[in-house]
Amino acid sequence: MRIIAGKWKGRRVAPVAGARVRPTAGRVREAWMSMLGPRLPGAVVADLFAGSGALGLEALSRGASHVTFVERSPRAARVLARNIRDLGAGPASAVVRGDALLHLRGLAGDRRYDLVLADPPYREGLAAALLALFAKAPFASELWIEHDAGESMPETPRSVRRRYGRTALTGAAAAPP
Repeated sequence: MRIIAGKWKGRRVAPVAGARVRPTAGRVREAWMSMLGPRLPGAVVADLFAGSGALGLEALSRGASHVTFVERSPRAARVLARNIRDLGAGPASAVVRGDALLHLRGLAGDRRYDLVLADPPYREGLAAALLALFAKAPFASELWIEHDAGESMPETPRSVRRRYGRTALTGAAAAPP
């Protein structure tokens, strides 16, 4: 995988190996980041279910000021740490080892982030759970989730959905404070 744009354009990001790993396809990541482009400079971002960190590192490359990566898998966290180190992204990064939903529940509606990007495992109900949690107690100004296009997602005010083949991106904005 490569960083698509920004200060690290063209730099490689090591993938997480494994049969259950499904990295965001390059064309989806490119469309996603282009859509968010104007909101990235200076943004405080969270990358949930971070894996290799490709989404958060792309956000940093495009001008985000800080990214908190949340990853439960020890193997993925090792790859993530190496990618952060190799790009020199340490000063603008924090890694939280643990469950993404528990991390968000601990925020108790505190809008700590400008943007939250999430790529949970498909068809395990995690995408819908994230959106429901966000609707109940927003933890960011905006939430964007990658999920299987056939996965049922709750309807929320201020939400949009984009489809890229079998992949969909659902975004939701929090109500103004």
